[in-house]
Formats: sequence, C-alpha cells, structure tokens
Amino acid sequence: MLQALIIFVVTYILMIVLSEWRWLIALASAALYVLLGIFPVQGVLSEINWNVIFMIVGTMGTVALFIESKMPAKLADMIIDRSKNEMSTIIALSVFAGIISAFVDNVATVLMVAPLALTISKKIGSSPVPAVIAISVASNLEGAATLVGDTTSILLASYAGKDFFDFFWYEGSPGLFFINQIGLLCATLVLVWLFREKKREISIREFAEVTDYIPTFALLATILLLIMASFMDLSFLPGFIRENINGVICMAVMILAIIAELMRHRKLCVLTDTLIEIDIQTVVLLASLFVVIGAIREAGVIDEIGRLFFRIGGDNYFLMYTLIVWSSVLLSAFIDNIPYVMTMLPVVSALAAQMGQNPTVLYFGLLCGATLGGNLTPIGASANIAGIGMLRKNGHEVANKTFLKLSVPYTLAAVSSAYILVWLAWA
Repeated sequence: MLQALIIFVVTYILMIVLSEWRWLIALASAALYVLLGIFPVQGVLSEINWNVIFMIVGTMGTVALFIESKMPAKLADMIIDRSKNEMSTIIALSVFAGIISAFVDNVATVLMVAPLALTISKKIGSSPVPAVIAISVASNLEGAATLVGDTTSILLASYAGKDFFDFFWYEGSPGLFFINQIGLLCATLVLVWLFREKKREISIREFAEVTDYIPTFALLATILLLIMASFMDLSFLPGFIRENINGVICMAVMILAIIAELMRHRKLCVLTDTLIEIDIQTVVLLASLFVVIGAIREAGVIDEIGRLFFRIGGDNYFLMYTLIVWSSVLLSAFIDNIPYVMTMLPVVSALAAQMGQNPTVLYFGLLCGATLGGNLTPIGASANIAGIGMLRKNGHEVANKTFLKLSVPYTLAAVSSAYILVWLAWA
C-alpha cells in the first residue's frame, strides 16, 4: 500500500507542476504500477471504462464539426444584437456559453465564444479580460448540468449507473440540470453587480453565416438518442454494446456525421480536420487514470482514504456531505478535477455504504464541488486555462488578483446554492 500511495502522490504532484505533460505522466504512472506488479497486466483493458472513452471521442468529433459550421457564432451574434450595452453583452455571452457548455465540452465552448468577446472589446476599445473570464467560468459551471456536459459528469454517470435523463429528474426531485441553472442564476447576479458600471452601448454589423446544418442535427441527434437509450430495454443488444451504449451512440453519430460531410464536400480533409480536433492527450490521460485508480484500489489506498474521511466526519451524514463538497471545492481549485473525481467516486461509494445511506447526495455533492470549484483559481479548470491562454495570445495578461476578484464571488454563489439544493432534494 505504501509503495502504491507514494507513486500516486508523486503522480499528482507532477501533474500539477508539469500540467502540459500530465497525459504522459499518467501513462508512465499506469505503466509503473503494472511493471511493479501492483496491478495485473491482464486487467488493464478491462479496467479502462470504454463507455467514457467512446463518449469523449464521439462528442469531441461532433463538436469539432459543430464549431466549423459557424452555428455557435451565429447564435452568439444574435444574442449580441439583442443586447443594450457592454454589461448586458458580457452577461449574455456568459449565459450563452454556460448553456452551450451543458451539451458541449467546456474548452470547446470557450474556444467558440471567447473570440466574439475579443472582437467586441477591440471594436469599442475596452479590455476583453472581464468578458473572457466570465465566459470561462460560466462554461465550467454548466459542465455538471448534463451527462455530456463535462468529463466529470460522464465519469459519475458511468460509475453510478446514471443515464442522461437522471440529470434532469432523479428519485422524485428535479435533477442537477435545474440545480445548475439556479447556480448559474445566482452567479450571474454576481456578474451583474461586478459589471454594473459597464454601460457603453454596443452593436453588431455583420452576422456569421451558417455554412452547414448537418453538425447541428448531429449534436441534437446525440442528445436525443442518449435520452431514448435511458428508457429503452436494450437486453437484445450484444453485451459490450449494451454496457457501453452511451459511448457507442456518441461514436456512431460522429461517424455518420463525418460520412455525411465527406459526401457533401467530397474532400478527405473533412475527415482529417475532424480527427485532429479530437484531443488524444485527454483520451490517453483518462485511460491511464483508470488504470492508476484501479491500482491504488487493489492496494487498499481507496479504502484507507475512505476511513480517513469517516474518522473526520463520523456517522454524521450532513457533516460528511459538507466535508465532501467543500474539500472538493478547495482541492479542485489547484488540481485537475478529472483525476480527483475518479479517485473520490469509489471513496464516496464506500462512505455511503459504511453509513448505510443513499450515496446520491455524496455523488452529486462531489460533482458540484469538484466541477464548480475549479472556477476558484486560474488553474483549477481547463476552460479557465484556455480562456487565459487566448487572452495571452492577444496581448492581454491576466493577473491572479483580477481573476480572483471575479471568480471567488462567482464560485461561492454557484457552489453555495448547489450545496443547499442538493441536500434539500435528496438527503
């Protein structure tokens, strides 16, 4: 156990310090566990959650086509055209980014919407920093709203056996989708207060033209099929497909969309450009982390972490829930929430079992704390890193003080509302 724990801690530290190489670090860590005999080599492929991998790859491919079609830019232009001034435009772009991010990867959402903020700010001679930060944090916040909104949501759904509809209605209560919308509302009111003096009028002259509607239909089809799969009896399907149905749907829709685009454009670059947009590093990171988490579970580390939480929280379920939520917020502010959630899911399950409680509250508390908590710092979420990177490329440096002035009240408003509502809904 000690050997496994040391490797795990070193892996985490290296992923924090060398964030650009975290996929290679995770891969090397997984290989080391296998080479040392801590995790059996024959169990590697079965340990990887292929449903999650297929969902991520399929969604990334479809989103790449969606962005290329100019539909997101068109929708954003329509929102801007209906805004009265700079403040309302920032708020509208932030909310729009949040809504899109409930169904599209957070980083992809930032890459779609942030350029509009840059363009607008350049036209009126103002700093784009507040607008891009607002877009980034809203994108990250809404990642927990649906099953396909963020990798952490996919991980939770796969581990806990939840389907697409469970994020909208679960165990007789409105699901995380509606809780997230209330969180978005509370956080947006914070933005309204922070940007209350940005009254400069704004208008847009040229609208983006949608070049292709196939990707839009493909994205809608993915969502619809995921919902349908939640209700259908799939016992007639082969075992592997049935067990990984959500991933198979995402992959199938992506492949059909690519084929349709190839037939429409008759250019092989449609295929290559789409495949290039699939983040292989994220896929390798996830696959490797599945093995890493499996290894520390085999070594008994997960059980020990659970006992530590149990010693702190005792048999008080509310105290345990509070500990899970707010420790997740603090930890996700500094470490990537994907490995954190993967580590904590079995811990949360074990804690609920030890206390004889329904794990739903702890599951959703973990997801809200880890996903929303990433907004607390510039390095806490990939969406924030992407937004700040885009600003840097355009000559705008973002001081930590500037980011925290917006992110701290925004995050506290969102997490606090979710913290209260999750407990009221399912405790």
